Formats: sequence, structure tokens, C-alpha cells
Amino acid sequence: MLKDVTLGQYFPGKSIIHRLDPRAKIIWLVGYIVALFLVKGWGGYLLMTATLVSFTAIARIGARAMLKGLKPLVFIVAFTGIINLFYGSGEPLVQFWIFTITLDGIKTAIYMVLRIMLLVCGTFLLTYTTSPLQLTDGLERLLSPLNKIKIPVHELSMMMSIALRFIPTLIEETDKIMSAQKARGAGFDTGKLTERAKALIPMLVPLFVSAFRRADELATAMECRCYQGGTGRTRMKQLHFAARDAIALLCCAIIIAAVCVLRHFGL
Repeated sequence: MLKDVTLGQYFPGKSIIHRLDPRAKIIWLVGYIVALFLVKGWGGYLLMTATLVSFTAIARIGARAMLKGLKPLVFIVAFTGIINLFYGSGEPLVQFWIFTITLDGIKTAIYMVLRIMLLVCGTFLLTYTTSPLQLTDGLERLLSPLNKIKIPVHELSMMMSIALRFIPTLIEETDKIMSAQKARGAGFDTGKLTERAKALIPMLVPLFVSAFRRADELATAMECRCYQGGTGRTRMKQLHFAARDAIALLCCAIIIAAVCVLRHFGL
């Protein structure tokens, strides 16, 4: 299960999505999320699904990679769908004890599950096609106006980038520790819930030790390279908006407008 967590991974490529300016991709993701929360009916969800599938195909990211990233979230998605199943109005289809299932509740549950899946996959598409360094530069440039009110934008962007970069590393470390503990007779999948929780302690302690050691090594490496934050910092690769970035943002605006039109007509 841990190997299925793909958030923070970057798949190098030469597609037009990979070559987009990171600022355009971040703005596009924000617009996509806004459009996703504006969707009201099946027409909007069909449009958002088609959009995500199209951009995934253009980026040459396989459907298997997307579905693999969703596997760790199956329980959360299923639980959310089940909860929303009982929050509908109208004529009851099924009724037992204090629970009532209606046609509106079924539609709400399906739409909520679709929204979560599309939201997560859209975020995956950003991290799959943008390197951590590009993400850092893009976030810093977008948030640079906040420097005028003394907010450390560069440091915040760097922390977010490092956090994303270390997700796959810590997952791999966790998998190694679990394999070593299982070889010593530890059981993580058997017993009661309290027993499983206690079994995690021998895994969490070395994981925290390893995480702090890696953080200390990273801090030492940054100090050795005279890292002092964003003041006076230069970049080897400068960010430049191109025609393809303007076209991508125009497509985002068209999609948001189309969603608003579909919402107006109840679709």
C-alpha cells in the first residue's frame, strides 16, 4: 500500500504539459479546482472528467499511474460516499432504522466521490509533470508580492518543495523498516486494532530518527553551500511565459465559463 503513494513524484517527460511554465500550471490547477467546486450536475462532471483525461493523455501519464495514486485513498473516498448517501432529500428508496436512502442522496454520493477523485488526480498531474525545483520557483514568483508585507515567500516555497520531495523518500524508508520488522516477527496486519496500533511503535521510532537525521544532513548541506534564503539569490533557469502558457490559461478560463453556463442550466 505504501508503494502506491505517488504524491510528490516527478515523471520526466518532453510533452507540452511538462514544458509549460510552472506558474501557468499552478494557476491552471487553482482554476481547475474552482471549476470543480462550481460543478452542479452530470454535465459539469463530464466536462471536468474529459478535461482531466485529455490533459493526462497529452502529458503521456498512464492511467495506471493515476489509479495507483488513488489506491491509498480508497477508504476515505468510500467512507465519504457512504456518509453522503444518507444526506439526500425526496422520496425514500430504502429505509432502515434512522437511515434513509433517496435518489438525491445517491446522486450526491456519486458526485462527491467524483469530485474527490478528480481533485486528487488534478493535483497528481501537477506533481507528475513539474519538478520540485520548478514548483518552488513558480510558487515563489506567484507569491512574490507578499514580500512587501514581510512574508518570507522564498522560505515558505522552499519548505513546501522539500516536503513534497521527501514524501517518496519517507515512504520508501517506511517500507524498508516494515520489512525489517516483519523479518523479526512483527505483525502489522493481524490482531485487534489496539494490537496493531502498538505494533506501529517499533516502526515509528526508527522512522522519526531517520527523518530527523535526513533533515539534519539537508540543513548541513545547505549551510555548506552558503544558503541564506532568497535575498540576492539568482537562478540558472529563468521563468518565461510563452504562447503555450497563454493558450493553457485561456483554456482554463473557457472551462470555468463553460462550467458556469452548465451550472446556470442545472447541468
